[in-house]
Amino acid sequence: MEEMFREWSGYVALALESLSVLMIVIGAIEAIWRLLPGIMRTWTHMRRRAAWLSLARWLLLGLEFMLAADIVRTAIAPSWDDIGQLAAIAVIRTFLNYFLERDLEAATHAPREPGEPGEPGLEEAT
Repeated sequence: MEEMFREWSGYVALALESLSVLMIVIGAIEAIWRLLPGIMRTWTHMRRRAAWLSLARWLLLGLEFMLAADIVRTAIAPSWDDIGQLAAIAVIRTFLNYFLERDLEAATHAPREPGEPGEPGLEEAT
């Protein structure tokens, strides 16, 4: 029975890791999409900021899915080695998440340049 759950949790973890990669790819494509009009015309701070904010949000989501996959992978009868690896991975990803989220929050509330609209959305970046 334990082996069946271990196998099933492996599939769930793989699905979560796949979703994580998909989130990061979507974020990268969206960031590039936001930058393309700037490359064709003028490179503005607002376009770079919109692309960075968009990518940062997707990266945060991807990191959360990766951490969930690691937890699921070690949930069924983990060894002490598995627990140690999970702890190290969780600490590293939590620090990445914390600092990325802090930078994202700071960028969202940073003073804007004169004439720069509020938080950029899709309609402002295209």
